[in-house]
Amino acid sequence: MELDVRHLRVLCAIADAGSVRKAALRLGMSQPSLTTQLRRIENAIGGRLFTRERTGSRPTALGRSVLCRARPIVADMAALVSEARSAAALAGGARLRIGSTASRAVAGWVRRLRARYPGAETGIHIDVSANSLLQTVADGQVDVAFVHEPEGFPLRFPPGVEQHVLVAREPQFIALPETHTQAGRRVVDMADLAEEQWIVDFTADGEWAATRRAFATAGLNPRMVHVPDNTTAAALIAGGEAVSVCQPASQQRQGMVIRPLRDDPLAVRLLLTCRSDSPLAAEIGGLRTDLMAAYAEVAWASPAYRWWLLRHGSPLLPSPGGGPAPSAAVRSGAPSPGHADGRAEAAGGLPDGPPEHALAAVPGPLRAARRPAPHTTAPRVPRARG
Repeated sequence: MELDVRHLRVLCAIADAGSVRKAALRLGMSQPSLTTQLRRIENAIGGRLFTRERTGSRPTALGRSVLCRARPIVADMAALVSEARSAAALAGGARLRIGSTASRAVAGWVRRLRARYPGAETGIHIDVSANSLLQTVADGQVDVAFVHEPEGFPLRFPPGVEQHVLVAREPQFIALPETHTQAGRRVVDMADLAEEQWIVDFTADGEWAATRRAFATAGLNPRMVHVPDNTTAAALIAGGEAVSVCQPASQQRQGMVIRPLRDDPLAVRLLLTCRSDSPLAAEIGGLRTDLMAAYAEVAWASPAYRWWLLRHGSPLLPSPGGGPAPSAAVRSGAPSPGHADGRAEAAGGLPDGPPEHALAAVPGPLRAARRPAPHTTAPRVPRARG
């Protein structure tokens, strides 16, 4: 008799259950049939693997030795079968349902998923509420979801939903009119925007609470306006009527600029989530890789975020072009060409000028996106409000 994985699975079941009777119930077999199979396995090995006691069955020394080798084999085979079934289902035309809070990375993620699973139909569900998305994952309406968790305000994870961290701490930037007096600065202080009207979406989980806490920490109490759609928000910002916290990878539209906030007072955690019992849980590594690549693509295409990443040396966001990690000089904030004298802002050690100029010191392979035309740093006259 030759042993195979089925026989090893029987031995593991008996050891885990603690008795042949309980193991038979778990395996859907009768106790006599399982007893007979155990005897055949012991005969093939040449020794007793379990002792029968009043309290159940216990592995012998030989049994423990066999189980140490059997358990990894059984686990690897189970993982192989699960992954193969998931891949086969997707390749066979199954539907892959992904969810996300608003993010420019979604388009690149979908493109990569279609290349990974060419036969699968990809459905997309976007929701401003991360908690609502997590519930759709728990209910089985969405297979995987990409969500933002505001720092200090944890999301509500339903039972059975697991999380995988993409970026542990992503700073939030500020979008302001290009005519604003602070638009020519590389980094903006919240205090310099105290007199502005701030746009906040109160329906986004934790956004208002996190922003209010940052204001309180800075001793500010600015005017707030609730604007739930990006189109209106962008028009108000470009028109000189408001400023708004935004994702660092946000697209810089006509009439506005995007800048980091000094000391990064606002941040989020980026997470990929799925049901732990979902067939796609075995595929989460590949899904995460695709999402991370898509996220890096939009991050490095954003001049302001690219400057921030190079300055802080993020190991989680390498250049999509495969370039080396940011140099020590860039990470430590050493003066770049054009700032050889090391002159800096008194408050934070950062030279004046827009973030795009920091790329002059970056090695060629790190320039993942074409550098845009430099902004002028000449003072601009703010547009009068109506």
